Amino acid sequence: MALRGTKKSQKSDSELYLNTKDDDPIRLSRQVTLLDSISLIVGGVIGSGIFISPTSVLANSGGIGWALLIWVFCGILSILGALTYAELGTTFSVSGGDFSYLLEACGPIPAFLRLWSSIVALRTAPVVVLSLTFASNLLLPLYVDCSNPEVTTRLTAALMMGVIFFLNSTSVPGSRFVNAFMTVAKLAALLVIIIAGIVQLAQGNVANFTGAFDTSDFSFRTFPLAVYSGLFAYSGWQYLPQVTEEIINPSRTIPLAVIISMTIVTVVYLLTNVAYFTVLSADQVLSSSSVALDFGRIVLGDWYWILGIGVALSCLGSSNGTVFSFSRVLLVASREGMMPSIASMIHVDRKTPLPAAAVMAPVCLVMLIGGNVNALINYLSVTRWLVIGATCAIVPYYRWKYPDLERPFKVPLVIPVVFFLCCMFIVAMSLYSSPVDCGIGLGIFFGGIPVYYIFVWWENKPIWFNQGMDHLTVFLQQLLCVVPPEDIQNKSEILEEPGRVEESE
Repeated sequence: MALRGTKKSQKSDSELYLNTKDDDPIRLSRQVTLLDSISLIVGGVIGSGIFISPTSVLANSGGIGWALLIWVFCGILSILGALTYAELGTTFSVSGGDFSYLLEACGPIPAFLRLWSSIVALRTAPVVVLSLTFASNLLLPLYVDCSNPEVTTRLTAALMMGVIFFLNSTSVPGSRFVNAFMTVAKLAALLVIIIAGIVQLAQGNVANFTGAFDTSDFSFRTFPLAVYSGLFAYSGWQYLPQVTEEIINPSRTIPLAVIISMTIVTVVYLLTNVAYFTVLSADQVLSSSSVALDFGRIVLGDWYWILGIGVALSCLGSSNGTVFSFSRVLLVASREGMMPSIASMIHVDRKTPLPAAAVMAPVCLVMLIGGNVNALINYLSVTRWLVIGATCAIVPYYRWKYPDLERPFKVPLVIPVVFFLCCMFIVAMSLYSSPVDCGIGLGIFFGGIPVYYIFVWWENKPIWFNQGMDHLTVFLQQLLCVVPPEDIQNKSEILEEPGRVEESE
């Protein structure tokens, strides 16, 4: 059984315009280590939210104690989801994550809709939001007593995005290093908060925890919304299987990375929230525009801006991880004929997915210029959990349909079932709490169907269109110095055994 697409990878003579005599094959090699994998997950989950506004959980939980319990509960649920994806990532030894799994199990349309929603908002808009947050926090020392000028903030954000896209286009080791370094930096910033909180506790500042589990403000009606907010804060664990083909010994690395990284995130989230409440009351947290900075003003005094730098580095790392992982999804989508063939090509010298990384840049730039992208993210959030739920359902479905399929890592069946139910719960809560936003989001999501039929399914396009695309491919190959990866020119070499896991040489 082979992982299938709608059609074979798009090929033409133009794709072979550039060739190389180098003995080193032109492909993405297995160089992502366990540390890189942990950095990718931790960096993907921990963005700016825990620093800026961890308020939704508190607002809907009914009290500080209940909020802390929800952070732990959502961390455990997220570990279940990550373990489910770990089984899929080791069963199917291909990159692309849930795009590839949906393509195999559900067919081309669901997979394309996942790709479409990711390009339109779910993977591009967060890069813009993180870039703006990076800029505002990086400029904080220069504008201590006033707000940052909007033009300066947007220019700084554009510069950050340019650096990230350039790095991912030119150096895989450089991208890996930035992921690891920025993960350490954001954990260091959170460690400063946690240690300061421990000092506050040692000094007896526990007044805000009095009556932490008081039930007077607890409501079963809003409690599910608190769980929804908590799970949203943990999202990002699903990105590691998007780079499976580059992971060293994925059958061991993926499960280990999932367990280690999600445990780290859960503990850090819990301790950070405890630290906040040592000096900030529930009302102060709910009304704060940046909880970490308000905490820093009280605890660190004039040095509070250090936490702003920590937030900026956290955003930089998260943006880099997003571009690193999603560029592989675009590469795989191109390999399956759902993106222009140029996106599947590799730089002949640097061995990077240059076109796939670069294609995100103009989309993000348009969003940066256009205005507020948070609404777009909110609209399509319901589709994110719909897709994650559908992906988790593949595990029990394949256990039934292909019981003998090789599974290097196997989770108890109850795990994907429980997390699938959680995803459906989130979808239902989204529809209940924001029906209009969800309706808009579903409209955008299913609006990808005509796009699919026009640009993917329709093969007999006009001759002038096909010739134009061939000429454009040749031009871009010459401009970018890229060729199809040698190890996927015959796709069956990689995909004819989904259960096979290649070991590092």
